[in-house]
Amino acid sequence: MKPDIHPDYHEITVEMTDGTSYKTRSTWGAAGDVMKLDIDPKSHPAWTGVHRLIDSGGQVAKFNKRFEQFGLKK
Repeated sequence: MKPDIHPDYHEITVEMTDGTSYKTRSTWGAAGDVMKLDIDPKSHPAWTGVHRLIDSGGQVAKFNKRFEQFGLKK
């Protein structure tokens, strides 16, 4: 490898949505940083099979208001 062209590779802690955590090596952040996940395999519908509607910033409400004249059921 060429010297001084690669990002710093260091150890970080990844915290899952249920509070569990593990250590891994990454180029993200700085050494010792904690990456807190919003979605992980324990909460994502693709792995759990349970679908939840996550309204980020009122987008679902905005959609419902915009298309309420079409008789969409809420």
